[in-house]
Amino acid sequence: MSEAMTMTAPVPTAPSLWATLKEDLACVFQRDPAARSTLEVMTTYPGVHAILTHRISHRLWQSGWRFPARFLSFLGRTLTNVDIHPGATIGRRFFIDHGACVVIGETAEVGDDVTLYHGVTLGGTSWNKGKRHPTLSSGVVVGAGAKILGPITIGERVRVGANSVVVKDVPADRTVVGVPGRIVDTRVGPARPGLGIDLDHNVLPDPVAKSIACLIERIETMERELAELRQEPPPPDHSGQCNTCSAGDLCCEHEAMH
Repeated sequence: MSEAMTMTAPVPTAPSLWATLKEDLACVFQRDPAARSTLEVMTTYPGVHAILTHRISHRLWQSGWRFPARFLSFLGRTLTNVDIHPGATIGRRFFIDHGACVVIGETAEVGDDVTLYHGVTLGGTSWNKGKRHPTLSSGVVVGAGAKILGPITIGERVRVGANSVVVKDVPADRTVVGVPGRIVDTRVGPARPGLGIDLDHNVLPDPVAKSIACLIERIETMERELAELRQEPPPPDHSGQCNTCSAGDLCCEHEAMH
């Protein structure tokens, strides 16, 4: 086949820096009901300041201007208390809510439409060069204080509970809680109407409470069997009642957590 007849798929062009910054600004109004005006967001949101600074420093880093990139990143950290290495790759419509004490390492990769809350760390577990920070796929929500460590991959639309420590890969559409992080839920179905990102990271299953409830149920079964063997009156039947546990009323309010 001649070169003239060779068909090649068009390569999509990356959005301009200005277009990316406009998307970062617009996504704040979709995910933060406290945002009232563009002026307010531009002047008072440290998470927005941090991502704007990173977009510029990352361009400098890619162009080989390593010291100016690091110095600009340092200035951004001083202003916002958000430390993003200029080498980190961050996708479109990225939002840090209540930006403070967020750390994103050099080899971290973040997809589109990702939301981080304050105190989140995307850190490494090795001093060796190369890939040592996590990869977050598109649509991930990471709760306050969570730590995602090492060259692991967090799948699309994963929710990471507050203060969790994740050190292993997580498939798409899962919920992770605890230390170390454990997969406790699989969500199926479309996102909420009108919003492509599920921010309900407060509605999380409690695996410890579930284990306690199962133990209580097993103990009651054994007590009934023991009463039959001893020919004694059966113990009171508590079936259908909510057992007292660390989950409180959450397990009763949300059927998805049973």
